[in-house]
Amino acid sequence: MSKVTVVGSGVMGKGIAYAFAISGYKVHVHDINHAILESAKKEIHALLGGSFEKGFLTEEIYQSAKDNLVFEPDLQTAAAGAELVVEAVLERMDVKLEVFKQLDQICPPETVLATNTSTMSPTEIGAQTSRPEKVIAMHFFNPVHKMKLIEVIRGLETSEETVNFIHKTAAKINKKTVEVNEFPGFVTSRMNCLIGNEAMNLLMEGVASAKDIDHAMKLGLNHPMGPLELADLVGLDTRLRNMEYLHAALGEKYRPCPLLVKYVKAGRLGKKSGRGFYEYN
Repeated sequence: MSKVTVVGSGVMGKGIAYAFAISGYKVHVHDINHAILESAKKEIHALLGGSFEKGFLTEEIYQSAKDNLVFEPDLQTAAAGAELVVEAVLERMDVKLEVFKQLDQICPPETVLATNTSTMSPTEIGAQTSRPEKVIAMHFFNPVHKMKLIEVIRGLETSEETVNFIHKTAAKINKKTVEVNEFPGFVTSRMNCLIGNEAMNLLMEGVASAKDIDHAMKLGLNHPMGPLELADLVGLDTRLRNMEYLHAALGEKYRPCPLLVKYVKAGRLGKKSGRGFYEYN
């Protein structure tokens, strides 16, 4: 059985761990915050239980997935001997670089190191390691257990062998892939950030309510989720960091909407804080 390590047990880390666990991988989930790690354990087990009760998982897969999950606060223990490590930490380059420097020291040379970044450079991340040919971006989508796509982004030094390995691994966890040449924001984040930012501008300008903006996109353009609902789900702080990165890299059209900046300053971070463009229990 192949071992996969997921570094970071936030929203994306939990979903990625779930996807690998139900596909037969031994999954070690790591987080430096013990409380967050314990919360992730409860939430992943609850998702497994709910999926089993609804008939999405057989009893055999449900039980094996629970057995395959290990929640480990020590990175050395979590990552040692992994075939693949997927980093899903905060969307900040300095944090990611520190994680990859540590992983490069811990993992054997054949281990592939993937970042779940939605905007940042796998080339820059790989350059901080002794194995840039083994570093790649593997961009999952939220919620991971429902969304089929993984963007595969090769860095300047990423080998063809690594790219092929990620494509095959994605197929094993029942995901589809698109291959993207590295550029800030890749494909989906560039498009999604523009749509979401314009929706926020529409709301700020009083053109329509949040509910009506989202309904217009869902009913008129066949989007499965409105852009403001999606921003709340992703986290407004995460979306702001993405916008700031793209603004710095690609220019004025990605300047964050002032309303987004204001909401983040007020602690209205979306679903995870209970309030964003909508209110949540």
